[in-house]
Amino acid sequence: MERVSIDPATHMGRIALTVSDLARSVDYYQERIGLKLCDQSATHALMGVQGRELLWLQSQPGAKPFPQRGYSGLYHYAILLPSRQALGIELRHFAETRTPLSGASDHGVSEALYMSDPDGHGIEIYRDRPRQEWPRHADGELAMGSDPLDSRGILEAGADHPWTGMPAGTVMGHIHLHVSHLASAESFYVNSVGFDHVQNYGGQAAFVSAGGYHHHLGMNVWAGIGVPPAPDDRARMLWYEIVLPNDDALQATKERLAAAGVSMVATDSGTMLRDPAQNSVILRT
Repeated sequence: MERVSIDPATHMGRIALTVSDLARSVDYYQERIGLKLCDQSATHALMGVQGRELLWLQSQPGAKPFPQRGYSGLYHYAILLPSRQALGIELRHFAETRTPLSGASDHGVSEALYMSDPDGHGIEIYRDRPRQEWPRHADGELAMGSDPLDSRGILEAGADHPWTGMPAGTVMGHIHLHVSHLASAESFYVNSVGFDHVQNYGGQAAFVSAGGYHHHLGMNVWAGIGVPPAPDDRARMLWYEIVLPNDDALQATKERLAAAGVSMVATDSGTMLRDPAQNSVILRT
């Protein structure tokens, strides 16, 4: 039977994280990253850009930082900026505020900055190159790599523009997961959810997407083979969202998952399920 892909207009939605000090995290995401506070209570904060919700922070006082080895869960979530100029403005702001970066790379398809929030949650902030510039192998497969970033050129692109937080047009670009077994995770997201395979990276990471994007989901086994989910006393990812464009696309995806024997639960936010590494996913329109 021919495999049916997820709707090409599918994209990523919000991500929910537990944090040990809600006020500290809200300050970090406002003053360092540039998100705006959309809603807040004593137990949670919802943050985004011009009304577009991107990040749900759930208070868990005393939670230990999330480690980058030993557990499945979040590797990083990736905020996509609308331009190289916007990335340059962010980079200058990080320098001026002495915000630590954990990395910076040119992936061919994109230019990216990396950091971790106060609880150890990985963050990528990036801009895409135009699709016609994306590097490809001779067989047509994307050839994403990891080369040194042209930081000087990026800073020049953002020169003479003040930092006012993340700009209009900022979205959740992709989610990158630690998984326990690469083959089962990729099979789940390709054959059950319906994403298209994009690239395998050295047998330890894989990338999948909808609509020809370079990746909406990355997955890797860099935290270890067979690792369990993070325990409840750790800051951790609670769930992330895959957003379908309409009810018909959502129903088609749910039918494909049901045919594959995937358990799903209806929630107020959407349809929740778990991948083979026990990462929680919410499907919604």
